[in-house]
Amino acid sequence: MVILVLMLGLGWSAAKAGATGLVLAVALALSVFSLGTDIYPTLGIPTSFLGVGAEAGFTTLTILWVILPALAIYQLQLRTGGLTTLRRVMARVSSDPRILTFLVAWFFALFIEGAAGFGTSAALAAPFLVSAGFSKVDAVAIVLVGHAVGVSFAAVGTPMLPQFAATGLDTLALSEATARYQAVLGSLIAFAIMYLVSRARSMQPFPKLWLWTLIASACFFVPFYLLARFIGPELPTLAGSLVGAISFVVLWLRFGDKTLEATSSKIASPKPESDTSSEPALTPANILKAAAPYLVLVALVLVTRLIAPVSSSLRAVVLEWSLAETFSGNIALLYHPGTLLAVSFSLGAVWQGASKQDVRSALTAASQQLIGVAIALLVMLSLSRLMVHATMISTLATSAATTLGSIWPLLAPFVGILGTFVTGSATASNILFSDFQFATANDLGLSPLTILGVQGFGAAVGNMICPHNIIAASATVALTGEEGAVLRRTLGICLGYTLLGGLMAWGLSIL
Repeated sequence: MVILVLMLGLGWSAAKAGATGLVLAVALALSVFSLGTDIYPTLGIPTSFLGVGAEAGFTTLTILWVILPALAIYQLQLRTGGLTTLRRVMARVSSDPRILTFLVAWFFALFIEGAAGFGTSAALAAPFLVSAGFSKVDAVAIVLVGHAVGVSFAAVGTPMLPQFAATGLDTLALSEATARYQAVLGSLIAFAIMYLVSRARSMQPFPKLWLWTLIASACFFVPFYLLARFIGPELPTLAGSLVGAISFVVLWLRFGDKTLEATSSKIASPKPESDTSSEPALTPANILKAAAPYLVLVALVLVTRLIAPVSSSLRAVVLEWSLAETFSGNIALLYHPGTLLAVSFSLGAVWQGASKQDVRSALTAASQQLIGVAIALLVMLSLSRLMVHATMISTLATSAATTLGSIWPLLAPFVGILGTFVTGSATASNILFSDFQFATANDLGLSPLTILGVQGFGAAVGNMICPHNIIAASATVALTGEEGAVLRRTLGICLGYTLLGGLMAWGLSIL
């Protein structure tokens, strides 16, 4: 409650408000709850504080090891022109602004979300929509809605890392449990995008366009679900959007309605691209080079996840520690998504022929972005681990089970939204509430997979209305003072979609 009041009422940052909440949690843990006060012999520090700090710091480092190379790839792509090339490719596919927007706000935004996450998809896609003739408010709203279905897995599965660490649930089982909500309901978000696009351009959505919207949705969600079910959390968003985009483009070029394109281009044609005479030709070789880091990453994930001897060998190299038989942590360093991203960054830079200056600049820019993220993660993780070891989480779970009972699955995704709205991150939301959701499910006799899955679903959907995301995306298109207009466009979609997720979880819990 303190964090909520400070962030929503006073506008404090997640790090500052979280630190205040942490101080209060420490006081409560020592005075009311069962946090031990034994002193660690060699350091003279309470063992509980040392253990909580060690767990929080260790998990922070494992998450930062994903974020750093993911952001570095994004920064490298900006400097080598890879992202510009990929955007030019999409602009050549169709002259219909609605199809073009779908490529940008759906497939492209989801692809960047799966590769880098942490707001990079909105930062890249929104300016492109503005250059295609959309108003700044519409551009930001469309991208925020479009990318949210992929945030459950985001940057190579990052939001799920704290869920695995907190619960010990099977990786594939939890991945599938999370993906099923988006796979079943996600087509509604695709239709919402088409509605927003058609309204923004004052164009009536033809019946055939609704059909193509459904096709675009299926092109993404079929590989998305299969990857989550059989490979894990690293590739559903990244590879699902890549496979989906290729499939959709092939189908559109073969069966797309050219009459529709000709008519719509007369009604509301996008602004022409800037002069591209100095840019490389869109040859297959140049397109592959532009996508090099992402293609390397997809190949690495497939090899390390699907080839059993490789997977087992990489998993065998584990860094682990324990303290006082209560606190512990481990990481399979060679198998970790961060390591795969680091290799992809290096090989992608070589493939693209990036200069040493570009590589250094990309790493520097990515490192500078980490400072604020690291502090916020450490604070929120410290709060989470303290509340777990002081039995505060189990107390909340018992209370929820007693007072809310069987309707908890309906409310669970709204907890995920709350976490993202407050912290600005689906990862942070899962850090904050996964222990609570897991304990509540166990106390109620519900399937932990169902509840943890809908927590991840809600945490992802919350990105549509998260003030941090709205402000950051608006800043990339020089939109100031109209964040409320963006929120009005996304709020109804967010709450309605979350309610459907809660109803689905409720139905699954009954079954």
